Amino acid sequence: MTHRIKVLIVDDSAVVRQTVRQTLEREPDIEVIGAASDPLFAMGYMARNWPDVVVLDIEMPRMDGLTFLKKIMTERPTPVVICSSLAEAGAAATMQALAAGAASIITKPRMGVKQFLEDSANDVVQAVRAAARANASRLVPRAAAASAPAPRLSADAVISAGLGSGSGMVRTTERIVAIGTSTGGTQALEAVLTRLPAVCPGIVVVQHMPERFTAMFAERLNGLCALEVREARHGDRVMPGRVLIAPGGRHMMLARSGAQYTVEVVDGPLINRHRPSVDVLFRSCAKFAGRNALGVIMTGMGDDGARGLKEMHDAGAATIAEDESTCVVFGMPKEAIRLGAADSVLPLDRIPTAIMKAS
Repeated sequence: MTHRIKVLIVDDSAVVRQTVRQTLEREPDIEVIGAASDPLFAMGYMARNWPDVVVLDIEMPRMDGLTFLKKIMTERPTPVVICSSLAEAGAAATMQALAAGAASIITKPRMGVKQFLEDSANDVVQAVRAAARANASRLVPRAAAASAPAPRLSADAVISAGLGSGSGMVRTTERIVAIGTSTGGTQALEAVLTRLPAVCPGIVVVQHMPERFTAMFAERLNGLCALEVREARHGDRVMPGRVLIAPGGRHMMLARSGAQYTVEVVDGPLINRHRPSVDVLFRSCAKFAGRNALGVIMTGMGDDGARGLKEMHDAGAATIAEDESTCVVFGMPKEAIRLGAADSVLPLDRIPTAIMKAS
């Protein structure tokens, strides 16, 4: 019999516990081993039967979810899916949770939670399955330093809708770095960006993340890095020392204005079931930057970005895929390597040096 994913639900709301349990128990590959109203009760379940995945709220009595998450990651690293409110305070707490090692997040409103979770049942199931595949040891923070199913569209569905005139063949001294990542990417990006000096090529990033969380994520990184890091706005210039992160819920593309690069932030359909999509960013980089670019694909589930990285490679860009040894989920890099899209395959700690050498 195939191993079933053992899930523990920890949330002080009886409605959330019941709804999430019912959603997960409908899946033959998932087993809910318990539902606790707070972390102290959860510890009792975990002492008897350790879960493969924990679905965890942030605000709870007796012990908050962030403290519990840190405890789990210290004692026995285990994939955790945060089920958090969209409120600003909740968003900040969720960003702290991602930094502490959470595998992914499910956003929930403060009102109408039951209906929201029922409508988002597929998101919950897919988040649990993705977390179960994560390399838990890679989720542990370094010291110091999800949408409903949709047709599989290619980046053409967005690229054709925008992008001003320009060409990657135009001579320019401007260099750009494009990074794409998903599950485990918040920590991977922190590990890379905090090791880069203030003087380095302009960087554009797609990290699969819901709306309203990318701004918080960028703000956090901005406080940790020598670089300027912020959520991208339509028309922003890509320039040395600046990192632009695609806003959740919108695609980001590279564009050209003379010898300068800018970004276009646009609406559009889900590409590879994601918005923003790494493929959209990478394909635009292939078109407008060509050999002036470096493409980096890092940890993440699925294959978003693999074909786009191949297009960058074929356009003359240098390309890097993260090595399996440091990936939380070796999905996106694995597919890129399979396609022959990567010039080099490097562990996470060697990527910052490679970025500077390519500049």
